Amino acid sequence: MDGWETRRKRIPGHDWCIIQLGVPGIIHGFDVDTSFFTGNYAPYASIQAACLDQMPSFTLEGDRIGMAASPSQFEAVAQLNSESWKELVPMTKLKPGYSESCHNYLNVTYPHRVTHIRLNMYPDGGIARLKVYGIGKKDWSTVSSQDLVDLVALVNGGVCVGFSDAHYGHPRNMIGLGRADNMGDGWETARRLDRPKVLKVDEKGILQVPGFEWAIFRLGHPGIISKIEVDTNHFKGNFPDSCKIEGCSLTPDEENILIRNQWRSDKTPKWRILFPPQKLKAHHRHLFSGDSVVQCGPVTHVRLVIAPDGGVSRFRVWGRAVSNNMTRLQQISKL
Repeated sequence: MDGWETRRKRIPGHDWCIIQLGVPGIIHGFDVDTSFFTGNYAPYASIQAACLDQMPSFTLEGDRIGMAASPSQFEAVAQLNSESWKELVPMTKLKPGYSESCHNYLNVTYPHRVTHIRLNMYPDGGIARLKVYGIGKKDWSTVSSQDLVDLVALVNGGVCVGFSDAHYGHPRNMIGLGRADNMGDGWETARRLDRPKVLKVDEKGILQVPGFEWAIFRLGHPGIISKIEVDTNHFKGNFPDSCKIEGCSLTPDEENILIRNQWRSDKTPKWRILFPPQKLKAHHRHLFSGDSVVQCGPVTHVRLVIAPDGGVSRFRVWGRAVSNNMTRLQQISKL
């Protein structure tokens, strides 16, 4: 039983645990997975949540597998007042851990940032996995206007909102943590079939091809971009020949319309060049800053365009966060 299983309860109450999220953010759903717990799964569960950027100062003892929580642990956790946290999922009946019934998917609508959750099981039993689905959200009030931040990073709230092709890997992989473990941990497209039979290059050595692939990201916060990284780590015979990067400013309503139309609406964004076409190398970490990055003002979204196709393992966009008011003023000035 590779999960959490409690003893068969013989005293009043129910079992629970508190979990700190790996990435604080906005939660959209859960999967309470009871895999392999068939005769001993938790029959009911509920989930509560809180935002605890300032944690009380206490030290918990180590793992006590095979034992209940100690009195000192209960006393320490009582400082969190977790029983009064916001209830995201009311008491819900769970299904047994057979392959056809083990996943208990629970949708949530809660627009506030969460750092910790409390999982309650009633009254006892086993849960194999708890998965929390959502979008990372940084506490931007702690970030100075002069700090250089990776605005597209998943942990800072970056989200892939559109792409042209994801045959071998989803573009959201590019904004994950650290460098990629392998090619599957990046974005790779299928080979375009409109490539010329005989390839030619321009004076900069860039292939002259009719087609390209693209991925669009909403930044975790509007910002002015000054540094870019395109990492083709692991992509040796299948890296893109070249790339360019564009930016634009969109309201949430404008973004929703474009997503519904798969970014092919008549009212396409006015993309502004952040980084002109640049030849790429295999298995290489490309860093661009200074004059190579065009200063085009605050943006809310960026588009990575690769030609003709291929794979990119990581994509970073560093910049200074700006207020939403500055972004709105820029949108008004372009009407």
